[in-house]
Amino acid sequence: MSEAIPNGEELVWFYQDGTRDFTGEDYSGFDLSGANLSGADFTRSDLSGANLSGANLSETKWARTKLSGANLSGADLSGADLSWANLSGANLSGADLFTADLSDVNLTDATLTNIKLKGACLVRAKVTRAQLAQADFTS
Repeated sequence: MSEAIPNGEELVWFYQDGTRDFTGEDYSGFDLSGANLSGADFTRSDLSGANLSGANLSETKWARTKLSGANLSGADLSGADLSWANLSGANLSGADLFTADLSDVNLTDATLTNIKLKGACLVRAKVTRAQLAQADFTS
């Protein structure tokens, strides 16, 4: 994406207009709560502190993306590629990560309560001090 996007509302507008490539940009602090961004590519972007709660993020790409401190509670991340992403301190409570790729992800101090992880790949995932109460790996 070569054009600077000033806020979450504009990003959603670009998505609705057909844009799916949001790679390598700074979207830190954006409010994208409840947005439908299915299939979008945020590889190597910065969404630190962003609000993505309740968003449809299925089949999205987040490889090597900064999501530290982001709110992803209740988000649909099924089939998402989060490999090598930094989710330290992020809130993923109630998120659906069915078949998501979480290989080499940093989940240090993340909130993962009531998270759905069936079929997710967690190879080399760093979960130091993560809150995993009632995490569901089976259904």
